[in-house]
Amino acid sequence: MALVELEVRDNVGILILNDHAKRNSLSESLVDALLAGLAQLNTQKIPVVILRSPDGCKVWSAGHNIQELPHTQRDPLGYEDPLERLLRAVQEYPGPVIAMVQGSVWGGACDLVMTCDLIIGDDSSAFAITPSKLGIPYNITGILHFMNRMPLNIAKEMFFTADLVPAERAERVGILNHRVPAAELFDFTFKLAKQIESRSVLSVQVIKEQFRILSGAHPLSPSVFERIQGLRRKVYDSKDYQEGIQSFLEKRPPQFKGE
Repeated sequence: MALVELEVRDNVGILILNDHAKRNSLSESLVDALLAGLAQLNTQKIPVVILRSPDGCKVWSAGHNIQELPHTQRDPLGYEDPLERLLRAVQEYPGPVIAMVQGSVWGGACDLVMTCDLIIGDDSSAFAITPSKLGIPYNITGILHFMNRMPLNIAKEMFFTADLVPAERAERVGILNHRVPAAELFDFTFKLAKQIESRSVLSVQVIKEQFRILSGAHPLSPSVFERIQGLRRKVYDSKDYQEGIQSFLEKRPPQFKGE
């Protein structure tokens, strides 16, 4: 069975996460399937894409496949990491990508959803970014995705606590564009996609690209960038990072010591 199902309906692309056994965790193989799907839709000049999970999923995606993260002394979220490549592909897709969310979204998948242009969820949707549970130093671009989506204090709370933000609060703080009853979720999302599809494709493409450029227009001096990389290296070289990964694999609470 394909890890990602692809459908084109009335000039709207639909990509469905389909790795039930692994709760749609963003393994390299699943990411490759999503990248291939986006590339195919781009080739077909599909102007709007909906990214979703199958109906009734309790977990939209469990996030980055932890077993594929480096265990020590290497940046776990480097430029060529599969998830990072996927995030760039969503941002660079020449048309809006709409996340249709049913169920909980965890870790790197939360970053994926935040990177989408619009987010529509039902009452079961909930969002958690979890590097502090694993001792992972999140990267600059990932943090910026959250800063561009919501108030700074909410982004900080999500990263510091790693708690799920439920649908009602997600709508209130601006994570969700719309909160819709589950029975109406797809019809609402598809109608919104069709409304966008009916507008000037070229205009929407150019406006999206301007948003992308402007949202990343935060210049850093070389010394500041090197300091940030040094801070992150301090974490992924630490015993806490090893403990975070190991405790997750052993399905036990981590025992962090700040070392």
